[in-house]
Amino acid sequence: MESLPIENHPLNPFLPPNARLLMLGSFPPQKKRWSMEFYYPNLNNDMWRIMGILFFEEKDFFLNEDKKSFCREHIIRFLEEKGIALFDTATAIRRLQDNASDKFLEVVQTTDIGKLLEQVPQCKAIVATGQKATDILCAQLQVEEPKIGDFCEFLYNEQAIRIYRMPSSSRAYPLSVDKKASAYRIMFQELLMI
Repeated sequence: MESLPIENHPLNPFLPPNARLLMLGSFPPQKKRWSMEFYYPNLNNDMWRIMGILFFEEKDFFLNEDKKSFCREHIIRFLEEKGIALFDTATAIRRLQDNASDKFLEVVQTTDIGKLLEQVPQCKAIVATGQKATDILCAQLQVEEPKIGDFCEFLYNEQAIRIYRMPSSSRAYPLSVDKKASAYRIMFQELLMI
């Protein structure tokens, strides 16, 4: 294991000053799987399809015309308007296999969630978008893991913040994109974001 290279996170945290929701995945896929230089870049990941369904009633809303890549500029504009911040729970990892699966990621260094929250003072909720992200987040904040589609609360600087556990947006997660969107819809409605 020690001979495997350590990968450092290739992106800076995306933290709009008006962020009310912080979305945390585990770690980006290998660059060869990227369709854009941003979060959830893999065309086989459904995150931007989920957002398209929820906010624009169009699954392919964030795809470029050629349908071979996501449109980074549209995504960033949308996130800034909605107040959604993005990062991951790991800042350094080793890949135990040549893929993007969380179960083959060895986390070398976790993200300091407190430091992220300091930069988004209006944040009311954090969503973990997969099991590894949930495990890291709950361990660091010392909270009990919520069930998929549910939330728990914790106090941060005397402010109640919700932690949501949502289905993974990975195609490997055995749920249709419409059912994933339904789970995310409940969260966004509870947060009064749609």
